[in-house]
Amino acid sequence: MPFQISPGVNVSEIDLTTIVPAVTSTVGAIAGVYSWGPVESRTLVSSETELVNTFGKPTANNFETFFTASNFLAYGNQLYVSRAAGPNNHNAIANTTGGTANSIFTVKNLVDFSTQDSTLQANVNNFVAKYPGSLGNSLYISMCPSATAYSSNFTANSTSNVEVTIALGSSVLTINCIGTAAAAMATTIGNSLTAGDYLLIGNTSIGTQYVQAVNATPTVVSGTNVYLTVNLNDISRLKSTWDINQNSGAVLTRYWEFFNSVNGAPGTSNYTAQRNSNSSIGDQVHVVVVDQLGAITNVPGQILEVWPNLSRATDAKGEQGGSIYYRDVLKNNSLWVWPAKDMLGTNSAAALGAASVTTVVSQQFGGGGADDAESTIPVAKIMTAYDQFGSKEDVDISLVLGGKAYGGTGEQVANYIIDNIAEARKDCVAFISPPSSATVNVPGFETANVNAFRNLLRSTSYAVMDSGSKYQYDKFNDAYRYVPLNGDIAGLCVRTDNTRDPWYSPAGFARGNIKNIVKLSYNPNQANRDQLYKNGVNPVVNFPGQGVVLYGDKTMLAQPSAFDRINVRRLFIVLEKAISTAAKFALFEFNDDFTRAAFRNLVEPYLRDVQGRRGIYDFRVVCDNTNNTPQVIDANQFVGDIYIKPARSINFIQLNFVAVRTGVEFNEIVGKF
Repeated sequence: MPFQISPGVNVSEIDLTTIVPAVTSTVGAIAGVYSWGPVESRTLVSSETELVNTFGKPTANNFETFFTASNFLAYGNQLYVSRAAGPNNHNAIANTTGGTANSIFTVKNLVDFSTQDSTLQANVNNFVAKYPGSLGNSLYISMCPSATAYSSNFTANSTSNVEVTIALGSSVLTINCIGTAAAAMATTIGNSLTAGDYLLIGNTSIGTQYVQAVNATPTVVSGTNVYLTVNLNDISRLKSTWDINQNSGAVLTRYWEFFNSVNGAPGTSNYTAQRNSNSSIGDQVHVVVVDQLGAITNVPGQILEVWPNLSRATDAKGEQGGSIYYRDVLKNNSLWVWPAKDMLGTNSAAALGAASVTTVVSQQFGGGGADDAESTIPVAKIMTAYDQFGSKEDVDISLVLGGKAYGGTGEQVANYIIDNIAEARKDCVAFISPPSSATVNVPGFETANVNAFRNLLRSTSYAVMDSGSKYQYDKFNDAYRYVPLNGDIAGLCVRTDNTRDPWYSPAGFARGNIKNIVKLSYNPNQANRDQLYKNGVNPVVNFPGQGVVLYGDKTMLAQPSAFDRINVRRLFIVLEKAISTAAKFALFEFNDDFTRAAFRNLVEPYLRDVQGRRGIYDFRVVCDNTNNTPQVIDANQFVGDIYIKPARSINFIQLNFVAVRTGVEFNEIVGKF
């Protein structure tokens, strides 16, 4: 116990309840080309739906990467995705006046946006699509920054009159401004109308109706009569011929295009009202993001996001204490847009002046968004995306999906994954497929092509290779695609972990059935399988009536060893990861009998549990003065030797049927053949 200066009672706790923790073994990782989403940044997705929402639907440019990820998620629910982007990937830019209209920018992710923020504010027109890709060209954003922008009434006065006429079945609404102030009124109405705005028209006699404006063009006809021609979107909804004037209770009110997507006009936030002497300052703003062209949702005009009651006060906070400053909210929460330029005359809540924007701000992302295809993206960009998984201190993963075979004849990225992720970390396994060209529509050459590709890859127990691709249905594009099998093989490991343990083989009829498959690009027969298997390639085989099955469980280790089997390699990864995690708590303790005994008492129960779950045949833990010699202790080291007899999977079955004569005793011949 610690020394005490004066009498007293000291209470200490010593925790001897430490155990070897369970470790994850089902987390996957993949990098590649996608049509949307953050670039060179890890994102965890748990389902195909989340994959689509974050990284977009598959296209002819990226289906191999997309469906490799999607196929893995059919077996598990934890996959880190890192998007690669090439030199032709750019963000769409809002098409408005001001700034540099034809600027080309690539904003990869939140960190990259923060780095480029000042440049974007100086050169971009208010908004930039959130991520690179042509999908951004479909976006449209509308901001309603005041009650005046939300709606406005047009009424006659002593010097003017308004008459509205719509011919039934026509797409043109004519607003006739009459009187000495007709031109001023026409200008007011024309300037306030934005494409998409609604007009509430009618009178007390015949009722009212909403019509949506496409545009408004003022035209002087004669003298004090000024006509505005308003083209309409929804003429089929017109219920009668309108002839409205001030003498019949005329109603002519303009509403913001998305007025019915929010609860009412923007006003003053509580935060600003409490800090500004003008309690009706009107700092709130509504923001709506739309898939205007339909490229994202297949529904032109579909609303993607509604952000009501944000604020143009830079320090404004909501009721829960988070920022409601519109640029902060869009920056941190929108899936579709970056706010490049401050466009609302913002300031702190206390210093905020009168509303500086009284009209709606609507912007179409008219261009700039561009894609890169899987076939043309530089190999270095794919490698950079995979670098997100290089450090085991930053991210915990167990299964690395090779996806599409990139570079050279497909081997460059595969070798990069093996060398710089799997072998470097030594706590995960890479899953590699040959390029589709090796097995698709090359009858008779598949075995030679697959073996040739295998021979371009290094020998390692931290990688697994399959024999080709599968043919599957692409529901997003109503097409059939050949997709690499590595996502499925990694998925079989996840399914094995969930139903058994990581040290069980994922192959065979019990656990090795492939999902979501129409046919194989290459169905190796026995002779083909013999050639593949001796070269460390695991055949995937279609057995009629029994399904498509992973029919091998080898790693890519060339020399004979227990580690040339998937189950043994994954067994040791789990043991090493779990025990090393527990062993960290011995750091900076004394290397004495107590610490060594505590270590043995920590590890041995864990290994007995693994043994009871059929992972190992036997084990022994040595941690005493035989391996912790004085020299080891003086070097501030600690040694624990853990001997393991791993369980082996059955790869070959020999059945001997022996016929004997009637009078022969079995005990005379058993074991003789």
